[in-house]
Amino acid sequence: MLSNKVKKINATGRRKTATARVYCSPATKGEGKIIVNGRDFENYFPRQTAQQIIMQPLELTESVSNYDFKINVRGGGLSGQAGAVLLGIARVLEATNGELRPLLRKAGFLTRDPRSVERKKPGKHKARKSTQFSKR
Repeated sequence: MLSNKVKKINATGRRKTATARVYCSPATKGEGKIIVNGRDFENYFPRQTAQQIIMQPLELTESVSNYDFKINVRGGGLSGQAGAVLLGIARVLEATNGELRPLLRKAGFLTRDPRSVERKKPGKHKARKSTQFSKR
């Protein structure tokens, strides 16, 4: 739990080219608000799957209404941004309570997903797609 001395805890999450800065504070009125780029996270991430991805670490640790989150996200698309927010929230939860680390680690929320878009190669249409082969 957050002590009286520590008001806010922040962490960074990354996925593809998206970066999320997550700021955590104790929940006011027991609501547990999540604000992303100045908007409610349900409005910022309209897709249900993205909303579920963000809520996974909070539901796993049963701390949905314990903390308020203010999140700044830049770069990438909505899918990459949702993954970045997930990692950032998991890191904040670990920083607030070290006993949650094994639980978050086992679920895979503390591991950064290293996959990103492969660069385009010269002479190719995309990273690996070639021109059509002609025998004659």
